[in-house]
Amino acid sequence: MAIETLDRPLRYFLCIAELGSLSKAADKLDQTQSGLSKQLGALESNLGQPLFVRTGRGVELTEAGTKLYDALAPAFREIDRAVDSVRRQGVTHGTVRLATVHTLSYYFVAEVFSLFVSTHPDVNLSLLSRSSPEVVALVENGKADLGFVYDSAVDCGTLTSKPLFEDEMALVVLDGSPFESPQDLSTLSLRLVGFPAHYALRRMIHSAGLQATYVAEAETIDAMLKLVSSGVGHCILPSRIPDRLLADYGLRKVSIEHPPLRRRVVAISSTGKVMAPLTSDLLACVLQVAEQLQRST
Repeated sequence: MAIETLDRPLRYFLCIAELGSLSKAADKLDQTQSGLSKQLGALESNLGQPLFVRTGRGVELTEAGTKLYDALAPAFREIDRAVDSVRRQGVTHGTVRLATVHTLSYYFVAEVFSLFVSTHPDVNLSLLSRSSPEVVALVENGKADLGFVYDSAVDCGTLTSKPLFEDEMALVVLDGSPFESPQDLSTLSLRLVGFPAHYALRRMIHSAGLQATYVAEAETIDAMLKLVSSGVGHCILPSRIPDRLLADYGLRKVSIEHPPLRRRVVAISSTGKVMAPLTSDLLACVLQVAEQLQRST
């Protein structure tokens, strides 16, 4: 086996050694088990030494295999690190466009921005707050690199979605309102301030079968809260909306016992496009913040 052809079988060897199984390594490498076994046999023949012994649970390194693994593993890690570093040179500047539904701007997006900017100080993050259908369209059309929506809005094969966390709704009322937690909304005739009809939250409330009369519509959270503070009606928003924001308007949250109003937040990206390194870094921050948010609930 010529030296220039050794890279692939050596990487296969490392994978088998780390997983301790030919079948698991074949799955990870997207190879057939017989094909991987032939590659390993050719490598062992080239080296003149057996590298593994079969056990009841898989394979184990021989003395020669252990020696080879100990020499190769750190070397290949350094090679991969160097290649990645070179590939990412010049990817410290630029713009990443993030589209999100309005509600997430108040309790999720800020934490994502803070984490991302702390490691990418020279990158510009452009934020577009829209309705769920508009966020989907922006990502589909390539006008946004990443989007945050509710999973009910994603029904096309052109987008890839990653689950982030569950969002539970609450009733927002005047601070002096007689409503107490938890509340069964199915027994009430509600007067609501809400998003326009094409918004995912509005559609969710309708699907829950609530008896609601919409007395006003608004496209921003602040406008909605201002209307509720005037006493024209209540509104339904995610329970993670900060209490301090509601307090500024003389409002508070009431938990909802029935019907269950929950929805899953997902991150969406274009299926047909290779994700740019900066977008990939942003998504990693998104997943980290989402995990922290889930642990705190």
